Amino acid sequence: MSSKTLKKGFTTGAAAAAAVKAALLSFFSEKPKSVEIRFLTGEKKQIDIQSVKKIAQNQYEALVIKDAGDDPDITHKAQIGVRVTLSDANDYQINIIGGKGVGTITKPGLELPVGEPAINPGPRTMIQNSVADVFARFNIKNKQVDIEIFVPKGEELAKKTLNARLGIIGGISILGTTGIVTPMSHDAYIATIKSGISVAAAKGLDTLVFTTGRRSERFAMEIFKPFEEEAFIQTGDFFKASLDMARLYPGIKIIIYTVFFGKAVKMALGFEHTHAAKSELTLKKLAEWAVDITGNQELEKQIASANTARHAFSFIYPQYPELICHVGKKIKEAALKFSDHKLEIRVIILDFDGEVTFDST
Repeated sequence: MSSKTLKKGFTTGAAAAAAVKAALLSFFSEKPKSVEIRFLTGEKKQIDIQSVKKIAQNQYEALVIKDAGDDPDITHKAQIGVRVTLSDANDYQINIIGGKGVGTITKPGLELPVGEPAINPGPRTMIQNSVADVFARFNIKNKQVDIEIFVPKGEELAKKTLNARLGIIGGISILGTTGIVTPMSHDAYIATIKSGISVAAAKGLDTLVFTTGRRSERFAMEIFKPFEEEAFIQTGDFFKASLDMARLYPGIKIIIYTVFFGKAVKMALGFEHTHAAKSELTLKKLAEWAVDITGNQELEKQIASANTARHAFSFIYPQYPELICHVGKKIKEAALKFSDHKLEIRVIILDFDGEVTFDST
């Protein structure tokens, strides 16, 4: 692993939460140069504020420059802005809307319903926490807070993403599961996976639970509560590479893959690296499997025209468990091949609420 420690950054969601805090603080005290934000991991960070200005008697606007750390992405160094309006109310309420440069959801299959601004649940929670922090500090109650998030170059930036294909129109998404951007270049991610496997092997663990990210790992930890924390490895998109590494340790005997349906279909197709760019191909193949296994041509059409695998899943589950079973078996075949049949493989497919829909045992 490189001796250089990669710098963590913060998400567009964390930038918006910091801007909200700065704007709100300006109602009650001096305009801040920086604010402390609490990430959803519990960690805290001081985030610089680019500018705060008063727009009207009851409205402030604040801008933050998003910093992705050593994991530069499309939104690295982008301005994320908010307009916060404060008014008297009978109770405490927060309204969050998307302004210019923030995309709108126009197709089903994403985390948010059609018609909503593309501001994910994690950022919404961080924004609500920012408001709560300021209100607690100044003992404010019974106020309505209207928050408009805008991204000055959002429409331009969105053209460099897959947003339009996913049905997010008019700008970027305000994203972030925790608020922190952990740098994960290919080399860094593979080194992280290798380190995790090495630590588990050193502890004498013979069974590892592979997941593709934080959310699937959280659900896997619920399923396998007695397992030690070191048994859980986030492998990201690196299906084959993670198995290649696991089989280098003779003490490791069993790999339990716990994945959501979207990644599951790509794994079932035997992709060594399950990147989102292959989405259209995966839906096409899934539609073929659907008609082969169920004989239902209507289901084939629904899957073929679905926006995402998550959307396709809504047509498949719970009516067609045999199709999910087929996907699970194909993952197991691919994993056995990648591991040169040196590891025992178990596959668990989760629905998007973390419930088990398939278990190969």
